[in-house]
Amino acid sequence: MTPQELAWLTARRHELHQHPEVSGAEQDTAATIRNLLNGCAPDRVLTGIGGHGVAAVFDSGRDGPTVAIRCELDGLPIQETSDLPYASTRPGTGHLCGHDGHMVMVLGVARALANDRPATGSVVLIFQPAEETGKGAAAYRDDSQFQSIAPDYVLSLHNLPGLELGAVELCKGATNCASRGMRIGLTGKTSHAAAPQDGVSPAQALAGLIPSLDDLGQGGALDDTYALTTVTHASLGAATFGVAPGDAELWVTLRAVTDGRMAELVRSAETLVESIAKDQNLDVTIEYDDIFEACANDPSAVAVLAGACASQNVPLRMSSQPQRFSEDFGQFAKGAKSAMFWLGAGVDHPQLHNPDYDFPDALIPVGTGIFMAAITRLLGPVSPR
Repeated sequence: MTPQELAWLTARRHELHQHPEVSGAEQDTAATIRNLLNGCAPDRVLTGIGGHGVAAVFDSGRDGPTVAIRCELDGLPIQETSDLPYASTRPGTGHLCGHDGHMVMVLGVARALANDRPATGSVVLIFQPAEETGKGAAAYRDDSQFQSIAPDYVLSLHNLPGLELGAVELCKGATNCASRGMRIGLTGKTSHAAAPQDGVSPAQALAGLIPSLDDLGQGGALDDTYALTTVTHASLGAATFGVAPGDAELWVTLRAVTDGRMAELVRSAETLVESIAKDQNLDVTIEYDDIFEACANDPSAVAVLAGACASQNVPLRMSSQPQRFSEDFGQFAKGAKSAMFWLGAGVDHPQLHNPDYDFPDALIPVGTGIFMAAITRLLGPVSPR
């Protein structure tokens, strides 16, 4: 990548960083991506996929596989605390996971393909909405527009603080844990604070559930038995001194390496909640949100990415340990050979979702180069149209 190209892509990354949008509200980001793709001469551009999703198709005109490269459009509902000149201009919203950088690397692929098509097959560039809520990939994949360009391979990356800058970690199997948010509602009966015995308070049930749910999943080794429960929010009654509470709410995140272990964890958590609620004469509701299935890499797609890293002289570490955090990328494995790699953001870099996180611009040519090398390995060298 030339210095001029890197400078252009970096400037676009900073512009995207200034205007983040949360999951499901990425209409301006999608319009920006659509406008930037116009200068890359794709053969087709599809919009409104699974919400605000965009896809650009670069077709060789010859038979061959379809290779998709995926990135994410959404930011986070977190206030950025940096003093960067390109800091978020939208209060309470920030690109604090690096999706701005991911988009720009895929735009780098689009610019590389603008005049030079792959030797065979086609390339589809996926700009996916709503990754942070776990809803975007499934909606994108199930959209009829996507079905018309269904890929044979889908490749992606995520930057990873804690890993050396520019190095790659690639998992041979499981890559991300399954997770889901469990929202528990407990309902009893309010009473005067001077006569709590005449009501049904959920206070004791709430106090008992917090440690009991924690005990269900203590983490440990990242194998098929791994389970982790994390209490993230609790509320009890109204903020008043005159009323004994009649309702409570508890939010818990459940996490497991496999979907099977997640199903077991869900059953155990529901049984526990229902038992404690019954003992305390409480009505109970259980709802789920932010549902992420487990992700695993396809062996042949892993081999392609490993070869791409080698051709780019990128330091590569193979791993059998998945990440604890979740990703909805695994939805693309339903119908395609898929793999995601981790691209190091630096050993001491702020963690993803930290308010002072910022994507390292030095990664732009690395990620773009790996994607282009993977495309070449699957479809042959690019050549002028």
